[in-house]
Amino acid sequence: MSDNPAFILRPAQPNDVPTLFSLIKALAEYEKLTDQVTGSEALLHEHLFGDRPCIEAVLAEPVGAEAAESAGPPIGFALFFTNYSTFLTKPGIYLEDLFVMPGYRSQGVGKALLAYLAQLAIARDCGRLEWSVLDWNQSAIGFYERMGATVLPDWRICRVTGAAIAALAEP
Repeated sequence: MSDNPAFILRPAQPNDVPTLFSLIKALAEYEKLTDQVTGSEALLHEHLFGDRPCIEAVLAEPVGAEAAESAGPPIGFALFFTNYSTFLTKPGIYLEDLFVMPGYRSQGVGKALLAYLAQLAIARDCGRLEWSVLDWNQSAIGFYERMGATVLPDWRICRVTGAAIAALAEP
């Protein structure tokens, strides 16, 4: 990033929830998964700022002539949570979503968001920073590899949702 960046990063605040939810919907549209957005702003707010927060988010905002002042709505975000490695016996950070609005890509925003999380991982003595990427998203895979990430070929994500969770919970 230059000494005078075109954007700033900051942790999400409670009044950012509507904008963050809009960015999440924009990500779903990009991934052609809009039908899977069944959550709400209220739940997002609860999970970010409620009695038992389970996620965190950082926003990227464009800046104006005054480098410390926002010049518009957020242009990207990273949403993440703490996970744990039993082999390392250390916490980690799992990046659930990283998204930059199309008009702001290739300007260092995604790299800055990843660097922010890497700095946070170091500050929290985490053993890992991990995330998943869709196999068809070659531009994202290439970006992540350029940032030093290894796309693990032998691991697959397992997921249980909805009625399958209830069936699995049956004694």
